[in-house]
Amino acid sequence: MSESDSFIEEVTEEVRRDRLFKLFRKYGWIGVALVVAIVGGAAWSEWRKAEARNAAQSFGDAILAALDSDDAAARVVALEQIGTGAAAPGQTAVLGFIAADEALKSGDREGALARLNALAGDAAVPDSYRQLAELKAVIMAGDAMAVADRNAALERLATPGAPFRALAMEQQAMALADSGAADEAIAMFRQILEEPDVTTDLRRRVTQMILVLGGDIEAA
Repeated sequence: MSESDSFIEEVTEEVRRDRLFKLFRKYGWIGVALVVAIVGGAAWSEWRKAEARNAAQSFGDAILAALDSDDAAARVVALEQIGTGAAAPGQTAVLGFIAADEALKSGDREGALARLNALAGDAAVPDSYRQLAELKAVIMAGDAMAVADRNAALERLATPGAPFRALAMEQQAMALADSGAADEAIAMFRQILEEPDVTTDLRRRVTQMILVLGGDIEAA
């Protein structure tokens, strides 16, 4: 390589470095901003996760403390005090279910039903929780609930795609069996066995009911 070629190459390299330096001075802040945004976003995400973990742990500790009393009525009061500060609808639902169970243990059946019905009618609570509360209320109410109201509630809960469809169908089949409509009850019990989300316990109960009603398991 001649001296002139070497000189030209050095000048070209110097010009290239000068251009890169100017570009960095002009646009380098964008890269810095991106790095800051990425690091800041990651830190914010980790902080939020830590906050969620701490909140969940505090919520769980509060429930355990509320359930530490030997008196069921006192446990209900303690749970309701937690509920006044519940941060999320899901927490409200969990507290409502536990409080209803504790009220029932204390002999306050009406109080338990009232809590479940209130939960079922709370629009702020996720729909799956609301449907579960309604189903539990229907089961708990039993014969005290008007037949028409019971049938209407179970019909809603047993619609295709509903989260507790199979359980609602079980209650419908039980009502048919109690009314003496054995064949219709067996047909519905068999339909339950075809549902995709049937649990092992539910399958066992349904199978037993088919046998009790005189049905054939092989035909199910």
